[in-house]
Amino acid sequence: MKNDKSFKSWLTNFDLNHPLVIGGPCSAETEDQVLKIAHELKGSDVTVFRAGIWKPRTRPGNFEGVGAIGLKWLKKVKEQTGLLTAIEVANSAHCKLALDADIDILWIGARSTVSPFIVQEIADALDGTDKIVLIKNPVNPDLDLWLGGIERLYKSNIRKLGAIHRGFSTSGKSKYRNNPEWQIVIELQNKFPDLPIICDPSHICGRRDLIFDISQRALDLNFDGLMVESHCDPDNAWSDAKQQITPNTLIQFMKDWKIREITIAEESYQSSLKNLRAKIDVIDQSLLDLLGDRMKVAESIGELKKTKNVAVLQNKRWNEILGKMILDGQDRKLSEEFILRMFKAIHQESINHQQNIFKG
Repeated sequence: MKNDKSFKSWLTNFDLNHPLVIGGPCSAETEDQVLKIAHELKGSDVTVFRAGIWKPRTRPGNFEGVGAIGLKWLKKVKEQTGLLTAIEVANSAHCKLALDADIDILWIGARSTVSPFIVQEIADALDGTDKIVLIKNPVNPDLDLWLGGIERLYKSNIRKLGAIHRGFSTSGKSKYRNNPEWQIVIELQNKFPDLPIICDPSHICGRRDLIFDISQRALDLNFDGLMVESHCDPDNAWSDAKQQITPNTLIQFMKDWKIREITIAEESYQSSLKNLRAKIDVIDQSLLDLLGDRMKVAESIGELKKTKNVAVLQNKRWNEILGKMILDGQDRKLSEEFILRMFKAIHQESINHQQNIFKG
């Protein structure tokens, strides 16, 4: 897929002086609920009203959305408030109904992105559309799978494309419902700087008290917009109640979020930044050197274990190291989550080196 600058043209057409904000409930529940939320968001920095009408549920029996009737409610939203509308589509039938209802933005959910068959079906159904199509990252942290979905849409002559970052599932301990894994999104930004990226803090956090900070971090990373779930009565929402905020809260958040300057030409600032980045570069190189030295020691341990026919993995030793590093990390203002992720990666690389010794 070429780096197509037309990607962001649809975003600039909104002529906004702020990031794009997509707001609305996780699920459309009733016509009154949908219109109440939309009217409360009318006149704010929210440009697009979102509502799930088909809801993929992990297990049958949970609320799976109101279905096509919700499209009529969204039409009323557009007529009464002037807000654009957005829904999730998961198959070709959804696409046809959404296009017939003149929905402005269609997004592909994380559970759909994991399947190239589903994405291709949607791409074929939307071939050549001038609607905006956004694709969420897959549930698992796989950049190639995400890129593959974007490429399938691009090859179906869809040019108003964008990506939604909603975090990635993890089996480890985390305060988030889905880990942000910011580095994956940064890599996507580096590959395609003209692809609009929207952050979905609601699904990353899973808790409303974390939404503000995650949204601000996304804005600090120059994301193009935010998709935030907003409900007039969050505690009694029919789906994902814990991660929704009221329209008034969202409006206040939009006032309080800080929009950073992308670049500043001021000479003193640029000089100071250059010096600090040079220090970072030196430290990063030192980290690589230290990690290289650590792996050499790990290989020596592997050689010793091999001669004595001792298993590579020593759980007791590993748990002792991890506990100590968490405590030492706290003294250095490093979060437990970061320490766990970093040392698990280092430990796995050490095991790989030792296993190579055993094989060799």
